[in-house]
Amino acid sequence: MIKAKVMGHRNLITITGNTQSITIGEYIECQGVWFNDANHGMQFKAYQIKTMIPTTQERIEKYLGSGILRGIGPGFARRLVRFFGDAIFDVIEHEPERLLTLSGIGKERQKQITVAWAKQKMIKEIMVFLQAQGIGITRAVRIYKTYGDEAIKMVRENPYRLALDIQGIGFKTADQIAQNVGIDPCSLIRAQAGVRHVLQELSEQGHCAEEQTALIDQTHKLLAIPKSIIQEAITTEIASRHLISQPVEENIWLFLTPLALAEQGVAKHLKRLAAGPPPLGHADLK
Repeated sequence: MIKAKVMGHRNLITITGNTQSITIGEYIECQGVWFNDANHGMQFKAYQIKTMIPTTQERIEKYLGSGILRGIGPGFARRLVRFFGDAIFDVIEHEPERLLTLSGIGKERQKQITVAWAKQKMIKEIMVFLQAQGIGITRAVRIYKTYGDEAIKMVRENPYRLALDIQGIGFKTADQIAQNVGIDPCSLIRAQAGVRHVLQELSEQGHCAEEQTALIDQTHKLLAIPKSIIQEAITTEIASRHLISQPVEENIWLFLTPLALAEQGVAKHLKRLAAGPPPLGHADLK
């Protein structure tokens, strides 16, 4: 929830919704609906919030003085804006050597400012990209913390990795993102993710594994892609140790690796308990 000054309104307006952090002085552009809260009155429920850097010198000074850039506080922000005017952002990004013409800025402080500017710009670009794919701010933050500055590159290359690495993102969300960024529906990475998803769904029903032919059929039904690609995906997943195959009589059964290891661990401990004395001693039933 944020409070913002809105054109055409005398009082501050309460805006609810999810977004990356908003800095004092920034402009915001919201899409959503107005609603009347029973306790707090008229508010705006935003489905999308876009931030934009300020353009007036007053707002630029507030923005720079907010602490968003390391090495710049309120007092120094005032000096920067008075010296460079509303061109300060262009100076920082395109002509950082000009910062040295202002007394009080040495090479170390100049480097701090330019590095911090590049960092916060990269974060904003990542957040905007992720939100454009329908990812909420909470999950977007998790993605950035996991992948860092490589987030956009990694999501574009293989959005299905999100289902493995990011809590709260499953196959269906990753598959929608893959469609958004142009991943081929018949791609091998989609088939691999589909196989894992089917096995995960089965595990939630209490099954530790699935027979290979049945797994291919179920994945084919889910993805509507050739079975040959699914077979290749299974082979790749086994090689990557995401799956473990075990022969049972005349069939091959496939396990998600964590479940296979868990099952083997349980069997090992049961065998150990059966071979040793009862852990609580012998009970006298007479």
